[in-house]
Amino acid sequence: MALGTLNDAGRFHIPVERSIRAGLVGALIALAGCEPVAGPVDGGIETVRIGDRTFKLELALTQASRRLGLGGRRTLGPAEGMLFAFPDPAPQRFWMYDCLMDIDIAYLDPIGYVTAVHTMRAEPPRGPEEDELDYRSRLPGYPSLYPAQFVIELAPGTFESLGIEAGDRILIDADRLEMLGEASEDELPDAFAPPGTGQR
Repeated sequence: MALGTLNDAGRFHIPVERSIRAGLVGALIALAGCEPVAGPVDGGIETVRIGDRTFKLELALTQASRRLGLGGRRTLGPAEGMLFAFPDPAPQRFWMYDCLMDIDIAYLDPIGYVTAVHTMRAEPPRGPEEDELDYRSRLPGYPSLYPAQFVIELAPGTFESLGIEAGDRILIDADRLEMLGEASEDELPDAFAPPGTGQR
């Protein structure tokens, strides 16, 4: 099918209907590119591609949600997890306070490079005669090794099955990572707030 024809004056002519259709398609494409990106919200879902799989990660942006983490949950689907964001990179150390299942954890620097990966093991729950301090003191910590601004937790064995290890990069858009950091709440010291899988 020809795009246009030569008219009697020898000029190239594009039929009006086709040029209007092309203009509308171009306008729709331009408008689609102008849609504002939704800002991250605590408890919202962030879709993240890791390796050859896509995950729906619950956002933990506030101190309270970061401290609770996945604590108290008994299951985590194979495409589910949690993404913790902090305002700035810093050494991180998570633990398994009130966690009922094993959890994979990967720490990420500000541009998505993995600083450390661990499989955190569920610990025996706090005993009826065990005081809070004794319970906390027996929980091992899992360090970021280097300053990290983001943390991803997935079902146990997931990072290994994906071949993800320290030095790899999780490909999250740099602008989106910046938005996540800006949307996160400062971490205030609170020695008495019981953290879940969050900082120790």
